Parts: sequence; C-alpha cells; structure tokens
Amino acid sequence: MSDHVHVVIRKHKHLAEEMIGNFQRESHVLLRERDLRDLNHPVWGGPGWKVFLDHPDEIRCTIDYVEENPLVIRQSALHHEFVKDYDGWPLHPGHDPESPYAKRLRP
Repeated sequence: MSDHVHVVIRKHKHLAEEMIGNFQRESHVLLRERDLRDLNHPVWGGPGWKVFLDHPDEIRCTIDYVEENPLVIRQSALHHEFVKDYDGWPLHPGHDPESPYAKRLRP
C-alpha cells in the first residue's frame, strides 16, 4: 500500500509496541539512506495499530484481508520470499492440545 502497511506476526517474545517502534525506526533510516525521504520528513503518523488474534479462524481471515487489500485499490498483490504460509499457530504441531489455551479455542 502506498500510505500504510499491514504486518501479521505470530506470537513473539518482544512486545508489539517494541516491534512496531523498531519497524518504524529502521524503515525511516532506510528511506533516508536511499534518499527517498528528507531527514526531517515524517514517515509514520503515529505509534501504529495493533490487534491481537488468538483463534486460527481470526488469523486466517486477517491474512486474507491483508493479501486482498491492495487489490481493492487496483494494485498488485505483494509476495515476499520471507513470508511463510500460515501453519496453524497458535495451535502449531507440538502445541499441547490439552493445554488450557487450546481447550479455550475449541468450539
């Protein structure tokens, strides 16, 4: 998107605010290094927006939205080598199906 980004990140050891701040800072530095933004030009308009998704259905729906969003404004879908297919987290292989967390997600 030309005026914003969507990022879906699995549960992580770092706080969401920390990851958003790192992304904003590093992308601003890179844009300046490539002479795409003036040193004082603001790149990000705020602290970012975070949403926490727990259920696999919510995650799948959100991924579909992110993938289809550029198409709404007639832009090409983006595909990057570092993006991995959704593997079912938070209930990934190796997750204890009898944990309180897994039981809470069952219908």
